[in-house]
Amino acid sequence: MNMRSWAEQMIYTERKKALPVLSFPCVQYLYITVRELVADANHQAIGMRSIIDHYDMAAALGYMDLSVEAEAFGANIVYSSDKIPTVTGRLLSSEESVDALKIPKVGEGRTQTNLDSIRKSRILIHDRPVFAQCIGPFSLAGRLLNVNEIMPLCYEDPDMVLKLLRKVTDFLREYAAAFKTAGANGIIIAEPLAGLLSPELVTRFSTEFVREIIDSVQDNHFLVIYHNCGNSVPFLLNSIIDCGAAGFHFGDSADMVEMLDKVPSDRLVLGNISPAKVFNGSSVKSVEIETMKLLQKCGGYKNFIPSSGCDLPPDVDLENVTAFFRVIEGFYYRKWLRDAIA
Repeated sequence: MNMRSWAEQMIYTERKKALPVLSFPCVQYLYITVRELVADANHQAIGMRSIIDHYDMAAALGYMDLSVEAEAFGANIVYSSDKIPTVTGRLLSSEESVDALKIPKVGEGRTQTNLDSIRKSRILIHDRPVFAQCIGPFSLAGRLLNVNEIMPLCYEDPDMVLKLLRKVTDFLREYAAAFKTAGANGIIIAEPLAGLLSPELVTRFSTEFVREIIDSVQDNHFLVIYHNCGNSVPFLLNSIIDCGAAGFHFGDSADMVEMLDKVPSDRLVLGNISPAKVFNGSSVKSVEIETMKLLQKCGGYKNFIPSSGCDLPPDVDLENVTAFFRVIEGFYYRKWLRDAIA
């Protein structure tokens, strides 16, 4: 699949399809636990198919499980039957521990499960692109050093942080390439922790490393979408754009009109209905209202793709998800009809 052409079609088509970060709620269709899902590539591939069978997604998405890569490096992971796995504790505490840190081989831990799920999903999914998902370098480094420790270390011991970023970036570059080999048409790189950096720090500690990963895999047949739901994204946008991604996905703290005005018109811009406040925290009517508000503000931008602000939790209210898709389909149908009559 020529993914550059796909992106152009996404931009220039009048009847756009939504692309929320919707994958883990497949457990509600498969009648399995989250723990069973994250451990089994067959469940994951079937889950990806089940989501697009129920919702007319612009693409099929892998799973935004930001503990997978940290676990491969040796971090301790807490599993739950109904929640996405999380990193606990601190793997690294000194420059000596960073020096001694072994870069895992791609395929160690659950990275092989995720790679297998993409490969198997391509047997089931032929009618749209398949995007894998992985963590970004600064966000991974933060999970190894502890998210509360890495911020002051950027000032107090930047060389140690940069040394760790070198190691995790080397791994992530190989991991992204493995997804490409497995048959993915693209990848979403989630770098939310970088959304807490200052404009002065984000280029040095995030963007340069993200760009390296993107440059190593992005081409006409494989696109990268950069995700950041951090609160400081509006102040970091110029640096974020420099990473070279073909698309950008923003959280609900960002003003999407401001993002669309600044991001080049040939890049996709996705966002940003809140998973917590809207999808999982309100009624169907509220979802309809919030979705329509977003479309009225952003629906006139050709490169805008309606989405959630971040990944939807496994227990999301599926009626709210259905309402989100229904409003979007109706909005773009009416827009297309008006343009056709005119």
